[in-house]
Amino acid sequence: MLFRPYRAYYIFGRKLPFTPGLIPANQERLAKRVADTIMGSLLTPSELQNLARRLLQTERIEAAITWLLRMGLEQIKKDNDKKTAKILANILRDLLGESLPRLLKVFARKEDFLEPQIDQIFDQILLEFQFTEAQATQLSDWLLKVVLPPDLVRQGLIDFLTDRNISIIDERFREKTSGTYWVVANLLGLRNTLTRLRTFCLDEKEESNKLLQESIYSLGLQERVLEWLLNASLQNLPVSTVKQLRKALGDSVRLYLKDKGVDMIKGLSVSINWENIAELILNRLRNSSVINSSLSLVSEELALVIERYLERDLEKIVAEAIPILNIDSAIIARVKGTSPQDLETAVNGIVRSELQAIVNLGGILGVVIGLFQTIFLLTQQ
Repeated sequence: MLFRPYRAYYIFGRKLPFTPGLIPANQERLAKRVADTIMGSLLTPSELQNLARRLLQTERIEAAITWLLRMGLEQIKKDNDKKTAKILANILRDLLGESLPRLLKVFARKEDFLEPQIDQIFDQILLEFQFTEAQATQLSDWLLKVVLPPDLVRQGLIDFLTDRNISIIDERFREKTSGTYWVVANLLGLRNTLTRLRTFCLDEKEESNKLLQESIYSLGLQERVLEWLLNASLQNLPVSTVKQLRKALGDSVRLYLKDKGVDMIKGLSVSINWENIAELILNRLRNSSVINSSLSLVSEELALVIERYLERDLEKIVAEAIPILNIDSAIIARVKGTSPQDLETAVNGIVRSELQAIVNLGGILGVVIGLFQTIFLLTQQ
């Protein structure tokens, strides 16, 4: 009668008493009582906090984080579709193309923006920079053959020796000279000489270029330029000049970044193949021994951070988690959803011997009482 019958029976529309059995008839109320008992006595907030502390011990958290990191590395190694590379490429593209320009706009307003970095570059690289002999030789050749070839020097002479410039040079030479040079300047002058030089450069291009080339070689300009480049160093300048150069460099860099830095970074971001860079980074991570050896250290540090967070906010987390988990409703739904047959099997499996003892005791009591009643009736007759 505790469990059976499993359902109600009706005769002429009226339910027969004791159908269904006691437990199936009160299964909903039983589910509510079970949930209240468990939540009120067993799974109290304090017990849930203790359970959470046992589950979230530092060693367990560290092991879980290490497992997750290793699983992540394994997933990266098995990523044949390059999904991770695409995600990393999008992150890098957004970081350099969007986030960095916005930060640059903010920082570029500061007067001391990048000042320590620019000073460090200036002091450690530019100030100590000096050409090697090979670099100086290559640069001097480039200056004399590409920047200042004879034809370009000839054209420069032609452009410089205009009628006005020739007249000014001739007049200044007459005014400023004295002695023998004064006689030469006033009797002969420079006008005719400079005019003939210009005419020669215009009419005799190849001859004038050859003459200029021979003059450069005869004067040893390449050796002079080479010597100057080898001795060129900012350290040879006065301290005040070096300070001015450092300040001018910093101001120029900051001004450029302020005006054109955003466009420059965005253009650079567009021109970079982020997918290839992401693949290179991931390949380096896959084969890096440092990453594998650092997993335990990273896991330990993250576990300590989580532990400190849980020590401070565990009670609050549990209080917020209980309504979200809705454990009592889950218990009620589970008990209500259990069929009477399964419920009977479960209860019998737990208290089969006790229930059988009750049945046997009932039978014995029935026999004893029946005997007493029989004896009483016989004595009365």
